[in-house]
Amino acid sequence: MKDKTNFHIDPNVKIMKNVPSGSFRFNELFVGFDNLAAVKGIFGKNLKEELDKLVVEVFPKEGFMGVSDEDGHIFASQQYINTGESWSVYLDVIHELVHVRQFRQGKNLFDPKFVYVDRPTEIEAYAVAVEEARRIGMNEEEIFNYLEVPWISFEEHQRLAKSTGVKLDKVAQSVRKDRN
Repeated sequence: MKDKTNFHIDPNVKIMKNVPSGSFRFNELFVGFDNLAAVKGIFGKNLKEELDKLVVEVFPKEGFMGVSDEDGHIFASQQYINTGESWSVYLDVIHELVHVRQFRQGKNLFDPKFVYVDRPTEIEAYAVAVEEARRIGMNEEEIFNYLEVPWISFEEHQRLAKSTGVKLDKVAQSVRKDRN
């Protein structure tokens, strides 16, 4: 998988582009993920069975990715899959696969007792993505930037980074300053 970065993503991993909206089997859109150590760690011995039955719903609007709390399928923005940075989509797929496993274990993915960045299911999913980001060669500042999402405040962004093991002392002070 090529990108404008120097990250070392397994060359056998492919994220399909020019994907229309609709429903797909996971392996139709995301090829080679079943051979990744991170994904093997998520599903263990049930890996093949879990990915074979996993559906991805591609919707024709802007957005990102998520997991349905009704049946555990992944939903993904057509625009994001087709035009998003490959490394970002790659890490988001890893993140969402953790949520698929959590859903199948009966965990509440959207527990209202927690704000997004303090939700145990989010911390676990992001922590797996952070470890994979390191494995592919991202530095702490790049990982910190990856964790920034539009629906959280800068304070929450820092809290999420800390909760997921990002070494904030390795992130430039200028990046860690309040965005406001």
